[in-house]
Amino acid sequence: MEINYPAFGRASVMIDVFKVELQNRRIPELHPGEVLVEIEAVGVCGSDTHFYEEGVIGDIIVEGPIVLGHESAGQIAAVGPGVDPERVGTRVAIEPQKPCRRCEFCKSGRYHLCPKMEFYGAYPIDGSFADYAVIDDDFAHAMPDEMSGEEGALIEPVSVALHACRRAKVLPASKVLIAGAGPIGALTAQVARAFGAIEIVVSDPIENRRRFALEHGATGALDPAVTDLSEYGEYFDVFIDASGNPNAILSAIPAIKRGGQACLVGMGGQTLEVPIALLQHREISLTGTYRYANTWPDAIALVASGKLRVKELVTHRYGLDQVGEALMKTKTDPLAIKTIVIPAMTL
Repeated sequence: MEINYPAFGRASVMIDVFKVELQNRRIPELHPGEVLVEIEAVGVCGSDTHFYEEGVIGDIIVEGPIVLGHESAGQIAAVGPGVDPERVGTRVAIEPQKPCRRCEFCKSGRYHLCPKMEFYGAYPIDGSFADYAVIDDDFAHAMPDEMSGEEGALIEPVSVALHACRRAKVLPASKVLIAGAGPIGALTAQVARAFGAIEIVVSDPIENRRRFALEHGATGALDPAVTDLSEYGEYFDVFIDASGNPNAILSAIPAIKRGGQACLVGMGGQTLEVPIALLQHREISLTGTYRYANTWPDAIALVASGKLRVKELVTHRYGLDQVGEALMKTKTDPLAIKTIVIPAMTL
């Protein structure tokens, strides 16, 4: 096949914990059904930072060089065999998943549960802290021309929030409690509002994040070190945890009304003791989320319509030569909310 795109591109490669290196890497030949995306923006996710610090998340162990990053958007630079060449130049938000498309989960539309899933930025699959990324054509979702690259990159965390609200069965007139006001918690508050929730209370110990959540969807915000959730009684229809903090989860469960929903989104420990008797007696449904499925078109539409304001989450921007600093920004700066890596800013 004739190569009509650059042979090499820059990539920020994690070669060990707390060590990334900017490299020139050969761009692979495109296979049938694939497109090459020139990256405009990549969001830094907490999972990227965890890999950078620990080299492991759950059963995924980083055993060699890896390009992190999976929240990304850009412009299609080339297409592989079988892909409409008219797609070249289309600006897209990348859904960073490659399922097998053959198993029972893929066939039933739950492709995020595919046991053979290849997820970008999770070893050994390279992600998008790079000039270019390769993705299946139908997972490169067209976005409106007026949507910025940063907004397109944030469609991924919006999808996390959208999937969480669907799993938690947020409905019109729902009263929702969200633990954690980081990017996922703040976006979940906005999505819950878009779903018609009438009361959305966010809990977070960081004052700046509580203030941001109040300005972006939440109707109330509390400091868990000051406010005892027992004051609410059996009040909330839905509880969504975006913190991964065991204390936050356990203190919130008694505040869920009978027949309510609890959904765990944040990455916590391997085990958690929960009040089984309370869950049984109140018939509270406890579930979790694993990434997302069938969310990108709706997420793009919500952002394009203005119902979700995502670009205001971005507080810091870095080039590919500063990925190490970008990965730690939310841990070193209490005012940081969302950090974006922009390849064009690379020196």
